[in-house]
Amino acid sequence: MAISREEVQHVAQLARLSFSDDEEERMAEEMSQILNHVDKLNELDTSGVPPMSHVLDVTNVFRDDTIESRIDQEQALEPAPETDGEHFQVPKVVG
Repeated sequence: MAISREEVQHVAQLARLSFSDDEEERMAEEMSQILNHVDKLNELDTSGVPPMSHVLDVTNVFRDDTIESRIDQEQALEPAPETDGEHFQVPKVVG
């Protein structure tokens, strides 16, 4: 599949790039080579190959979701500089 210089100019405009005439010609050739390679890959029979989302066999490792002991409200408020006995008290930040 051949890419024209006009197509290169259009893509360059979309990407906000500017190329010299020589660079546009080179880009057209390189993009054509890339598309030819993709066309070549499309010729392969991949009907027996299962789809995959990652090249490596990646498995997520999850821990069991178990209930653990928690601290009570008094212990949570203990290190706070200021409290009202039930809540943390912080300086007002919104006028």
